[in-house]
Amino acid sequence: MDATQITDALDDMFDQAIVFHGFTDYMRDYDVFFYATADPRTGIRPEYLRYRFKYCVRATVDSAVPPDVWACSLDERLLDHETGRDLDGYVWGVRWQCLYPGAELVRDSVEAAAWSARLGLPFYEVRIETNGHNLTVVFADLQVDSVEAGLAPFVVPDEDSTDAESRQ
Repeated sequence: MDATQITDALDDMFDQAIVFHGFTDYMRDYDVFFYATADPRTGIRPEYLRYRFKYCVRATVDSAVPPDVWACSLDERLLDHETGRDLDGYVWGVRWQCLYPGAELVRDSVEAAAWSARLGLPFYEVRIETNGHNLTVVFADLQVDSVEAGLAPFVVPDEDSTDAESRQ
């Protein structure tokens, strides 16, 4: 994707819910999973989308929760929506983060320009802001896919598998 296509894709995720993010199991690309919804009157069904930031040379995650809220958000009961919803603090157990104020392409990114010069292909920097975490990714391509139920970004391999042997 070029910068215009990336900006359009970022606009599509505005005000949706991030449900998971992290590096792929092969550690090169960074995935951000969204639950995308529309006004029910449109007839558009909700879906899970994966934004795969390919050739990711940097992914930084910072808390968007202010220190005073963190101070009252340490209770383990806040990890579960049912036990945490009536408590003061950030309820981690809702298991999603609102993508607001949103995501944007960082124009004239010095870091993206440096990687472009080093590797000879265009790199981009994107800043994603939510109510729980802020993410910054520097990458060379973006792939957007719909994902089906049951997808597991990481599965612990069976101890008898050849993958486990190759990791030793």
